[in-house]
Amino acid sequence: MQLFYRPDMVPPEDAEGNFSRSPTKPRRFVEFLRNTPMSPCVQVRADFAPVTREQLLLAHTPQYVDAFLNGTMPLCESSSLAWSPAFRDSVLLTNGSLVAAIAAALTDPTQVTMAPVSGFHHAQPSRGGGFCTFSGQVVAGLQLYRDKGKRGAWIDLDGHFGNSIEDSRHFATDLNVALAVNINPSGSHESYLADLNSKLANLEQRIIAGEIDYVCFAHGADSHQWDDLGYQCTTAEWLQAADAVYQMLARCRGEGRALPVTLALFGGYRDDHPESVLGLHAMDLARALNYLENRPEGLDYVAEVRQGRR
Repeated sequence: MQLFYRPDMVPPEDAEGNFSRSPTKPRRFVEFLRNTPMSPCVQVRADFAPVTREQLLLAHTPQYVDAFLNGTMPLCESSSLAWSPAFRDSVLLTNGSLVAAIAAALTDPTQVTMAPVSGFHHAQPSRGGGFCTFSGQVVAGLQLYRDKGKRGAWIDLDGHFGNSIEDSRHFATDLNVALAVNINPSGSHESYLADLNSKLANLEQRIIAGEIDYVCFAHGADSHQWDDLGYQCTTAEWLQAADAVYQMLARCRGEGRALPVTLALFGGYRDDHPESVLGLHAMDLARALNYLENRPEGLDYVAEVRQGRR
């Protein structure tokens, strides 16, 4: 697996008053992985660039893009995260990580790729929102469609509805083809899993029919019942959701089809035990490696997920 990470993706300071620790998650996740059985299976790649102003304009208005790049209030903090030059540079690199990871998966579909990032799926064309500054999903999707004709799908199991793609369809009408599928299950517990399985079955049919060229999967830890902002799944259900996604993707990658797959992290907000968030992400990654990279020995990895305050 190729993981797209650079240390300068993470701002040197963690601004006081920020509820979300998302800006520091790439570093914390990469460090966490070093002490897991998955570490030898992951190749860290730093050979990617930050997104440019021109790329951001694919998905956002010039007024918003320039306000963020220049630190102009209030738009530069419309994501509810404190602005600084270092934070600006971090945002450009996290978006660059996602764009590069998807492009690499398309270049070599035999390798699953990962962008260890969050902070995209609540951004709107004219502002940020919900700890999300720019929509790397929309930037990457439109760029790949306009440059290469590639059509993608997102499976978004973050605990909160990923509105960024839907809110951008009026801004860029070809997004309806570039990212025609955006799965966000509703409900909780049994109904959540049932809705997910129904939507995965529809996506599988579209992949087999040749309507989807690549898939991105983000399994946010805030859909876990003990997250500070989550509620949908117990630990067993959260992992069952991961199994359902990877089993479907494995079927689609079989039978001679080379389906590019890219992973991302998205939400997770526990401050009583942040390691539980990282552990959930790591258990998801172990499943990705087992299902999608055909490891006969398997990676039997179990992380501690402590009971939370909820």
